[in-house]
Amino acid sequence: MGYTLSSPSEDGLVAKLWRVNWPVLVVAAAIAGMGAAALYSVAGGSFQPWAERHTLRFLVAVGVVLIMAMVRPETWLRAAYPAYGVALAMLVLVPIAGVEALGAKRWLTVGGMTFQPSEFMKLALVLALARYYQWLPEERASQPVWVLIPALMIVIPVALTMRQPDLGSGVLFAMVGLVLMFLAGVSVFYFAGAGLTAVAALPVIWWQLRDYQRRRLEIFLNPDQDPLGAGYHITQSKIALGSGGVSGKGFMHGTQSQLDFVPEKHTDFIATMLGEEWGFAGLLVLLALYAILLTLMLAMAWRCRHPFGRLLIAGTAMTLFIYVFINLAMVTGMVPVVGVPLPLVSYGGTSMTTLMIGLGLAMSSHVHGARPIRRDAAGALF
Repeated sequence: MGYTLSSPSEDGLVAKLWRVNWPVLVVAAAIAGMGAAALYSVAGGSFQPWAERHTLRFLVAVGVVLIMAMVRPETWLRAAYPAYGVALAMLVLVPIAGVEALGAKRWLTVGGMTFQPSEFMKLALVLALARYYQWLPEERASQPVWVLIPALMIVIPVALTMRQPDLGSGVLFAMVGLVLMFLAGVSVFYFAGAGLTAVAALPVIWWQLRDYQRRRLEIFLNPDQDPLGAGYHITQSKIALGSGGVSGKGFMHGTQSQLDFVPEKHTDFIATMLGEEWGFAGLLVLLALYAILLTLMLAMAWRCRHPFGRLLIAGTAMTLFIYVFINLAMVTGMVPVVGVPLPLVSYGGTSMTTLMIGLGLAMSSHVHGARPIRRDAAGALF
């Protein structure tokens, strides 16, 4: 492969641990702690079945982050394309051997463990694009042939997830991929052209959507059309958030959430639970923690001296931001309901694992980011 650091590191384990961005882990722990408290409340004052598992998963994931941080970024660079290929293969397998739930095939079961391949593709796509732009000289980034390759790398998983159907993951792939292309130096004119094309294709896209997806969009525009059916989720979410006011009703005293009016309150709509019990002030605290985490990660990207690490950290940060934005916009009725969890707060093993592995990749680039990665003389793409 031929990717090496310009000057090999002789640092030991203690030196590497010293360079770990510990504030990132502290802020992530604070967010996960808020999630555990919310899950405790959802269960009616019990650590079972969600809060305990959520906490244990986070603690194990922190250990994984630290282990990954000790690994040099060249290892992840070499694994980027194979990881993308494996994730793509799993997406292809979903319609064939996937597990169906709630009218959609989005999961695979291997060895008794069920997981969502689209979650791992979010990591694999960031890895693959970061490696591509590590290899590609910046002056070529806007040349049409070199724009087409990453565009296809984005479009293929988007198309596969839309067929499951999984609109939320498809949108996230597209947004993260386009942001990474922009950060890599692709001309803004390509994005303007893509935007105009997307607007022109809206009628075609509308008729390609499933009936329930079109129904979600209609309900988004007017939830009162079906307040007890398709509009139930968002209607109850707004009622709960409004009843929480500024300071909330108090821990475990939310009427809408505790009386089970709010659906999916331990997963996609957990922010509604937080808003009712902790109020607008509690949600502001959560948003502040997310903002601090994103700022710390972007500072890590800024200090990294090689494109692979910068894009890897920025891609992980953008994934986190888009998750938070879509989830909070969804529960407040600003965007249609698409089924996106709130990072480190919602209950869910696959989503937490994916995000923490992404954080481990970012931490690896940060710990070893003071030395630039250089290509060998061949500069081979594969």
